[in-house]
This record gives sequence, C-alpha cells and structure tokens, in this order.
Amino acid sequence: MTDLTELTATRLLDGYRKGEFSPEDATRAALDRAERIQPEVNAFVRLLPDEALARARDSAERWRRGEPTGVLDGVPVTVKDIILLRGSPTLKGSRTVVPGGRQDEDAPSVARLREAGAVFIGKTTTPEFGWKGVTDSPAHGVTRNPHDPGRTAGGSSGGAAAAVALGAGPLALGTDGGGSVRIPAAFCGIFALKPTYGRVPLYPASAFGTLAHVGPMTRDAADAALMLDVIGVPDARDWSALDGAPGSFAAALGGGVRGLRVGYSPSLGGQVAVRPAVAAAVRRAVERLAGLGAYVEEADPDFTDPVDAFHTLWFSGAARVTERLGPAQRALLDPGLREIRAAGARLSALDYLAAVDVRMELGRRMGRFHERYDLLVTPTLPITAFEAGAEVPKGSGLRRWTGWTPFTYPFNLTQQPAATVPVGTDGDGLPVGLQIVAARHRDALVLRAAHALYEAGFTAGGS
Repeated sequence: MTDLTELTATRLLDGYRKGEFSPEDATRAALDRAERIQPEVNAFVRLLPDEALARARDSAERWRRGEPTGVLDGVPVTVKDIILLRGSPTLKGSRTVVPGGRQDEDAPSVARLREAGAVFIGKTTTPEFGWKGVTDSPAHGVTRNPHDPGRTAGGSSGGAAAAVALGAGPLALGTDGGGSVRIPAAFCGIFALKPTYGRVPLYPASAFGTLAHVGPMTRDAADAALMLDVIGVPDARDWSALDGAPGSFAAALGGGVRGLRVGYSPSLGGQVAVRPAVAAAVRRAVERLAGLGAYVEEADPDFTDPVDAFHTLWFSGAARVTERLGPAQRALLDPGLREIRAAGARLSALDYLAAVDVRMELGRRMGRFHERYDLLVTPTLPITAFEAGAEVPKGSGLRRWTGWTPFTYPFNLTQQPAATVPVGTDGDGLPVGLQIVAARHRDALVLRAAHALYEAGFTAGGS
C-alpha cells in the first residue's frame, strides 16, 4: 500500500486527480506522522487536526466534483511560527509574546496557499524571533535532526525542515534572513529555495528589514516551483513586493542545464574551511552538472567575508524586534539574543549606513560575476549537523552562528535567489547540501538546475 507521507505534492495531486486516494487520506497520514515524530524531534509548536481535517473534507468533495479550487487543493502544508496563520497565535518562539493579536489575518503567502486549497496541519518551531541558525527557544525547547536526534535540525526554519524530511506534510513555509531555509534543509536532507527578495510578499514587515525572505521547503525542486507559483504573487500589504513572474516556475523546470555557465566555488577562494566529506559530495554533484552539459569551471566570486556588515544589520534588527520589552521581559529572552540585541542597540545610523554601503558593493560584485556565469555553485554549509541545543559546534572556537554559515548570509545581503539541494551524506549518514545561486530575478534558473539534478537521480536526502 502507498505510504502517503512519502509522496511529493505533485504525486499527491496526481493521486487525487485519478481517485487513488483523497485529501482526507493524505491529511490524516500527515497528522499521524506529525504526532509520532513530535516527541523525538519537536518540529511543531502546535498541530491543527480539526481545522486541517475540515479543510481536507471540503477539498475531497471538490475533487469528487472535478472542481479543485487551485493547484494545491488538498495538499498538507506547515507554516513556520513566525508567519501569520489565521486562527492560530504566532508566538515566534518567545516567552515575551502574549497569544493574541492578528489571529484574524493570514500573511500573504498563507493567504495565497489558502486560496489554492492547501491544508494547514500545524505551526512549526523557530528559535526566538528567528534570530539564529539552529532551532531551540526558551518557549518551545530544542528541535532535533530527523537523521540523528542528538544533532540539530538547523534553523531558523528547523521545525519546517524536520517536518518535511519525516513526511509530516510535503510542503512547508519558512523564512530566511541569513540562511534560515537553506541551513535546516541542508542539515535535514530536503530542498529549499530563498527566492529573490520581494518575489514572495512579506507582511508584517520583518524587523530584520530587506534581509528577510519567505520561501518554500519541500521534498524536491518540482514541488518548490509549484509552491512558488502560488505564493510568488504581489500583495498590497508589502510595498516592496515584485510584480508577478512573467511565467510559471513549474512550467519552466524542464530546460536542463546544457550550455549553462556554472562557476563552482568550493571555498569562496580559500576563505572557508570545508570538511572533506562535504567537499567530496559537493564536487561529485558539480561533476554531474558538467555531465549533464553545463560548462563548469572553478571560479570564486570577488568578495571577502561580509560578516561584519551582516552583523550590523542583523544585530540592529534584533534590537528593533525587542526594543519595547522592559527589563523583566528581556530577562526571559534567549541569552544569545540578549547579547546581540544589546550590541545592536549600541550601533549608530552611520554604522548602519556603512553596512548598507558594503551590501551595495557586494551586490555590484555579484552582478559582475553573473555577467560571466549563469550560476554560482557552492556547498550550502561547510559542515554537517552538530549537537542539538548549541549555537555553534562544541570546540569550534566560534562565537556566533554566522561563523559556520559563510556560504548563506552573503546572498541575503545581495537578495539573490539561492537554493539548497541534498547531494549525499557524510560518514555519519548526515546530509550534505549543494547551494545554487543565480542573479536576482532568475529564480526559474535556480529551480531548473536543481530539477535537473533530481531528474538525473543524483540527489540524496529525506528520511
């Protein structure tokens, strides 16, 4: 018998169309899986069984009539608990957030999914206000890796990644301000895309400003393209949202990589120490791209690590998101968040504008890079998942999560589309991710290249 929790959204929709199973069947399976995995991995803040099953029953009736309401009708989806979901409190991993407020409103991406008939099965875990690259919070505890519960799932969309990897819904909404869909997707062995900034409208506006993106986290690139077609449309509440895409992302998947110019940067010009098992898995995937007809050469983008500028912007955002908290509430914060909010509060407007200058120069350099190369390919991360409950690997000597994510946050600064694809495992069976980056607005090209790897049977990951 088919295990519905192992199917992609695309395959579920095909099954609904053919009458092989129903949205009720898929939703019950996803909810059952979510309940089973929760004690071990802690992927969910809350499950929504009554609401989900009611939507699934309505969807099943529409499919029986041959009248699905949208391209994701009846597909189970999870929502990171940073994003507004009507009828459910958004607690953001913080003991300082009082339930209530905006429970009658959907975020733009959620609204579009609701209109397309998606079934919301639950809210997934996040570190407090999404501030770091692992998922643990004072309010909801530690989220663990589906491949080894002693390891982190990554973050800040860690609950979303763990849920998809373990079959608790094939689609998840995450957010990414410095790698927060790509980091956990790489650690958990799934696909994720950080779209071009503005491609997916964001409301309420993030305290982290234009670093923050909303993106799909899925079992493969085809599902992400289908999801982006739904959520990647303008919304009047986001003044920075882009116009609608000129065509369907799902329809553009099939072009392959033949003739594409790929710059492969294994270590950003020697700036990053990459573990040998990670480097080897990524290199094999790059060789496969070449075998599929891409023109690949080693090429490093012309920039030095912009971490100081990123910290200025990120720490300022942390100060902003917590500025109205009194001393008693600040004492409830994650200790690391307290540290960076204090650092952010000491920064001046001139410090912030200097960081913006670095950001703009970085964007210029990447623009020039993409005059020569269609795609940049790197490891998503230089390491695989480390111990759960820690911001940095023990014994690493690192201070902040940005110390082990040097491949991800630069492309939040530049607002480029960037995806992670699972391309193997290390000696401990932990997933390795390959990052694919393109020039701004070329999301379809990123998805197409990733899809080519899936179609070639090269990718490895999932549960």
